[in-house]
Amino acid sequence: MITAAALVPHPPLLLRELGGGHDGVARLRTAALDAVRAVVGGADRVVLVGPADECATWDAAAVVDVRRFGTTGERPSGEPLPLSLAVGVRLLAEAGWTGPVDRVGVAWDSTDEELEALAGRLGAAPGRTAVVLLGDGSARRGEQAPGHLDQRAFAFDDGLADALAAGDAGALAGLDVVLAAELMVLGRSTLRLLGLLALREGQAPRAALTHRDDPHGVSYLVATWRFPALTGER
Repeated sequence: MITAAALVPHPPLLLRELGGGHDGVARLRTAALDAVRAVVGGADRVVLVGPADECATWDAAAVVDVRRFGTTGERPSGEPLPLSLAVGVRLLAEAGWTGPVDRVGVAWDSTDEELEALAGRLGAAPGRTAVVLLGDGSARRGEQAPGHLDQRAFAFDDGLADALAAGDAGALAGLDVVLAAELMVLGRSTLRLLGLLALREGQAPRAALTHRDDPHGVSYLVATWRFPALTGER
């Protein structure tokens, strides 16, 4: 059963080596680590879910290859993880998690059927499962943003923030995928999956939006959803 879920962004700078002597995402790093720690506490296993080029799973032998994202040094041996899962693995390590981890990639434009099937598999797993989902909001919030400025991004991200803060599973599950793609929302599949996971549990989560920022025109949102009836919380 799924007891809690966290949404965190996955900018490359969360891989600390890429920042050099200055941690340019210190506040985001703190918020992401706090969210991860909050949801993995008491869990039997963690599932990392991040957007990738295709739906696939990676085993424990897959590596975080920081060199792929702009630094130097020796390249580790092993199959490299996609950026989203690499950031997730690093955050789990920094949060102190040493238990079992499943690493799942979902395609950027996964179908409803694919996401519903994944939600069913995750929810049916034995034990207490914490899900850490990686995903950014829009990347079109300014002239210097990766996708340049699109005024629609502001209302879209406001809607995401409101849904995450309120635990509105239906709003996330029913995300406008066409608009999300046009706004370069890299978390569009994982956001939808979060909504589907909560709908499957059949109860409103205890939700908190703990961080929101848009450095360089990219929307970063950090949120936690907990399911009190499953965890015994009041």
